[in-house]
Amino acid sequence: MQTLHTPSGKVVLITGAAHRVGATIARHVHRLGMNIIVHYRNSRMAAEGLQGELEAERPNSVHLIQGDLLGTSGLVELINEAHQWQGRLDVLVNNASSFYPTPVADANETQWDDLLGSNLKAPFFLAQAASPYLRRQHGCIVNIVDIHAERPLKGHAIYSIAKAGLVMLTKTLARELAPEIRVNAVAPGAILWPEFGASAETRKHIIAQTALKRQGDPDDVASAVVFLIQQAEYMTGQILTVDGGRSLSN
Repeated sequence: MQTLHTPSGKVVLITGAAHRVGATIARHVHRLGMNIIVHYRNSRMAAEGLQGELEAERPNSVHLIQGDLLGTSGLVELINEAHQWQGRLDVLVNNASSFYPTPVADANETQWDDLLGSNLKAPFFLAQAASPYLRRQHGCIVNIVDIHAERPLKGHAIYSIAKAGLVMLTKTLARELAPEIRVNAVAPGAILWPEFGASAETRKHIIAQTALKRQGDPDDVASAVVFLIQQAEYMTGQILTVDGGRSLSN
């Protein structure tokens, strides 16, 4: 019979956790008794609102850290602050991401640096900085990738490349950091629409391509993350796809 580690008291750092899927992951993990570090870049009010919501249920269980993940030199300091909060760090969830179109004909180096920086470079250097602390706890890393890491999204070349890199980063870290640290990823499909640019027709077309013929929910992604943290003790280097069967389409 599999023995599960109790989640109570674990400290989980979630990047980009002030809103959308990141906030939902924070709520799910917090509900299990874990303590949450909510990283945000610009969304201070949303982060403070989430902290107030969760601490109304369990006081002193949420810590906020502001930081621009594109500033690689500040990532070690961010991880150290996360560890110092309660003297431990058990889980790193690399959720923060940039997403916008970059057609090949118009893409530029600034977009390359931004999208590769947030989606690939930052997760690598955060994992590097966090690994000594995670190793002490036999902790884990969960990366939020994308189904477009394998099937590129037209007009989003750089984003697709970055997420493909994050898939390989997941597998590379799983090999490099074993046996003390497990590293897995969740690949969402149609969960939340982009804040800009997804027309009603586009949304209808995407849903039609999913085997389940419906849009997913942030709770679906959060449940997969919780599984990888709490129950997947014999899994590492794996990508859990949460897309309603969209990746089955031709």
